[in-house]
Amino acid sequence: MRYLLFALALGMFPTLGFSFEVDNRRIFSAQTESQVLKVISTADLDLFAGVIEAFQSQNPSVSVDYFEVSSTELVKALVEDDAQFDLAVSSAMDLQTKLANDGMALPFRSEFTAQLPEWAHWQDLVFAFTQEPAALVFSARDFDRQSVPRTRQDLIAFMRSHPMQFKNRVGTYDIRSSGLGYLFATQDARTSETYWRLAEVMGNMNAQLYCCSGKMIEDVGSGKLAFAYNVLGSYAAAQTNNQDDIIIVEPSDFTTLMLRSALIPKNAKQPQLAGLFIDHLLSFSLEASKAGDFPFPTLQRDVLEQETALRPIRLGPGLMVYLDRLKRKNFLKAWENAILQKQ
Repeated sequence: MRYLLFALALGMFPTLGFSFEVDNRRIFSAQTESQVLKVISTADLDLFAGVIEAFQSQNPSVSVDYFEVSSTELVKALVEDDAQFDLAVSSAMDLQTKLANDGMALPFRSEFTAQLPEWAHWQDLVFAFTQEPAALVFSARDFDRQSVPRTRQDLIAFMRSHPMQFKNRVGTYDIRSSGLGYLFATQDARTSETYWRLAEVMGNMNAQLYCCSGKMIEDVGSGKLAFAYNVLGSYAAAQTNNQDDIIIVEPSDFTTLMLRSALIPKNAKQPQLAGLFIDHLLSFSLEASKAGDFPFPTLQRDVLEQETALRPIRLGPGLMVYLDRLKRKNFLKAWENAILQKQ
């Protein structure tokens, strides 16, 4: 217990001896003499805890040391600090792909990885295990389910006609520091020019910038924000304590789907154990009997064929286009010109 409390406290500060920052940390102790699986992840600890506990129920001799970090801190940990982890889980698909492309991941193959569709894995190095929408989240204090905008064009028109309702009450990612926010923004811009018009309107409303979905959802639920853009729908749906205060909308013009993914870092001490955990993650999508116990939306290729508005971000080298230094610099400059307007 003393060690566990120390670990939790440690999660509030930069990790000893390293520069990357930890948002949360928890050690899931094994029931017996154990191996330790070290996981670095962007997934919210409260949501992911059940996944870990389900793994331990099948592997009671495995302890899991779980570090919750931002996507940019995950890259810093593995690349700049060369920190040792056995598994890296991230919502930033482009950064995961770059890690693999730069030789930072070990290959893994199994019966489960062989069943993944082509767009859900890359070179036996990166493996998708969720399919999560970027959603609009509205305050029920400001909207009802019938009048809420359901396309980006409708949202632009609504904000322009109700400026005082939205002034200082629009939330979105600060894509300069949020890896997932940057991924969503670049994908939106590639899909439709409407994104830049929307960004300008949000900037004119003095958009509030956030690191992550959780705080945005909280501020929408409290009424501080009228709406938040490109929030992870899975996180919003998990906020059962304020479901009456928020309205979740998957835009009908197009809904970007992020694939949360896992890889085994090159310096993993327990690569076989990490592979076992990857199979555990994939089993929730590939074994229908387990899907109901998973806190995230599972991979569903049938849904993609039926719903043309759903636009999955596919794993592969194309994701690295906007990670080019010059392209990133130019994209961020355009974004800053749109969002950071003088009020």
